[in-house]
Amino acid sequence: MRRLGEGLAVVGIHGNGVDHRILLALDDVFEQVGGFQRIYLDLPGFGGTQALDGEGGLPELADWVVTEIRDLVGDRKFAVLGNSLGGLLARHVRAQLPDQVVGMALLAPVVDPDADNRTVPEFKVVERDMALLMSLSEEERETFVEQTSRQTRSTWETYHEVALPGIRAADEDAMERLGRRYFLDDVPEEVGGPFDGPTLIVTGRNDHIVGFEDQFALLPKYPGATFAVLDGSGHNVHIDQPVLARDLLRHWARRLPRG
Repeated sequence: MRRLGEGLAVVGIHGNGVDHRILLALDDVFEQVGGFQRIYLDLPGFGGTQALDGEGGLPELADWVVTEIRDLVGDRKFAVLGNSLGGLLARHVRAQLPDQVVGMALLAPVVDPDADNRTVPEFKVVERDMALLMSLSEEERETFVEQTSRQTRSTWETYHEVALPGIRAADEDAMERLGRRYFLDDVPEEVGGPFDGPTLIVTGRNDHIVGFEDQFALLPKYPGATFAVLDGSGHNVHIDQPVLARDLLRHWARRLPRG
């Protein structure tokens, strides 16, 4: 976990297989806008957080997140920034703590944990630097190319800094147990109802993992939402399209109630 700044709490929840560092690529947005305390969680089994005992599935992970946030923010208002699986967990947190969550930003969020129920496009690479790829180790190259539509040096440098360390640090046993129970008992919007606070949903046009169409179906539940599909982007939408993602996040951050 990492905590930065003072002001309205924004809790960052990363996705499966990485850790909080993947969201640090966006931290400068909050620093520039000002007035935010950023709390970046490491989920159990990732980064610096010990894996859960017992079954260690998604229901248990979701309960852990809610408990952890309650311990960290108390009864204060806060916003949530969720990436991939973290986007699903952010929706769960909002449903469980409806009187405290004042805004949500979801980057390439999981809508349905069951991959068989997702509508996803074919993965497409829009830029490829072969000289760069040949300079990487086999491990680096495999992890980089499987999700990244823009396989360029600048994208690699960001990926190497914020994504790869978390991938290497992930607890494989914890990930296996999570995969065996990768479901939630309830759909968050059915529990929490509509949410009219500032909401941002950013998806990648080439995201072959969670897609972009299922997220569009969330909009009726979020009347205060901005929705964007970024062309030329895969699952790591804020790494493939950093300028657009930052602009959208900055717009969302300015809409949040500070002070």
